[in-house]
Amino acid sequence: MMNKMKIKKGDTVKVLSGKDKGRTGKILSVVVDRGLVVVEGVNIHTRFQKSKKAGQPGTRITLPSPFSVSKVQLIDGTTGLPTRVAYKILDNGTKQRIAKKSGKAV
Repeated sequence: MMNKMKIKKGDTVKVLSGKDKGRTGKILSVVVDRGLVVVEGVNIHTRFQKSKKAGQPGTRITLPSPFSVSKVQLIDGTTGLPTRVAYKILDNGTKQRIAKKSGKAV
């Protein structure tokens, strides 16, 4: 059970493993309890929907599916490279996410 994630909705990430390895995308949603993320344009699955009325064909819907947060890495906004994330506590007591590669705020 996960209780803390360093990746948030709206971050740009790179996929590290799986069928979409090397692709980048924006995070659409995060499931913190299960440690899952949904990335735009990655891990696409096709679902079929029955027709609403008789005699009309059904439709095919493609949706991104959630996968483990351990398979993605945050892309640093300054360098454009994947990086790990650390936290720094500021003087006013708030936490700020820091990119390990550049040392700058995310």
